[in-house]
Amino acid sequence: MIVKAYDLNNTFQKINNHNLSLFYGENLGMIDDFKEEIRKRNKSLNLIRKNQDEILKNTDFFFNELFNMSLFEKKKIFFISQTDDKIIDLLQDIKEKLNTNKIFLFSGILNKTSKLRAYFERSKEYSVIPCYPDDEQSIKKIITSRLTKFQGLDIDCVKAIQESSNNNRIKLNNELNKIETCFVDKKIELNSLFKLLNSNVNEDLSELTNAALSGNKEKTNKLLSETIIQDDKSLFFLNILNYRLNKLSDLINLGIKSNIEQALNSIKPPIFWKDKNSFIEQSKILNKDKINKILKETYDLEFKIKSNSSYNSQILMKKLLIDVCDLATA
Repeated sequence: MIVKAYDLNNTFQKINNHNLSLFYGENLGMIDDFKEEIRKRNKSLNLIRKNQDEILKNTDFFFNELFNMSLFEKKKIFFISQTDDKIIDLLQDIKEKLNTNKIFLFSGILNKTSKLRAYFERSKEYSVIPCYPDDEQSIKKIITSRLTKFQGLDIDCVKAIQESSNNNRIKLNNELNKIETCFVDKKIELNSLFKLLNSNVNEDLSELTNAALSGNKEKTNKLLSETIIQDDKSLFFLNILNYRLNKLSDLINLGIKSNIEQALNSIKPPIFWKDKNSFIEQSKILNKDKINKILKETYDLEFKIKSNSSYNSQILMKKLLIDVCDLATA
């Protein structure tokens, strides 16, 4: 019986009455999520982890573990990893004797000719859950569900987290763990989020962005020759640049009514203290027209990168920064 992995609750409702379930596919992050959910739902039970080779080398020992129950045990849960067609004979031997015990099997990619996959797909008594790669919508759903109690989780935040994870469930879970640990007050601020996500890469990109927006041609050229803007980080970098430009625009608007220093202290959410001097410097160089021209270039470039993956985004990003630097000093 094939069960689609829409979400954890839906999947577990369908496999709850099955003693044998097979999870397979290339989405290792999704498989890890299922393992964790099984563990949480069965905290009071004895969970035994095995791999296929270990079991097949000593089937008698496995049978003893599977069928011998103590006075205090009514049910056991087994995780068997790295499974393939070799385990089918053993499953046929034990399937009628499982009683309340449950076995969860985990495999990598199983093609359509796999006997193990076909065995579970044809069965009405057992479950098979394909774990295919996540798409953008499923990643966004995980982010919003996991951070539902956090304030400030807007479209830009979700987009930044998604692009940082590159639609990889394992990396996404790592990023979400960092967010939950760092934003203890459950209030997300976009600039702080940018600094947290891929912080080692972000430091280089922030320095390059500051140099270009400040019109420092010598420093911009030096950093351009030293900094590698990876293709999968180009959209993340554009987000950093757009956020900076929009903040500068807000600062200039507020500064018209007072002065830049006072406006800097009143802007919400607050600007990180380390960035205050560069914000003041850039607000004196850039005006609203220049900012709008740069924003149009960044939006056009984002559309170009998203619509055609054959573009060399590193070259396009570096050209953009040269144009930004030239415009800042024009």
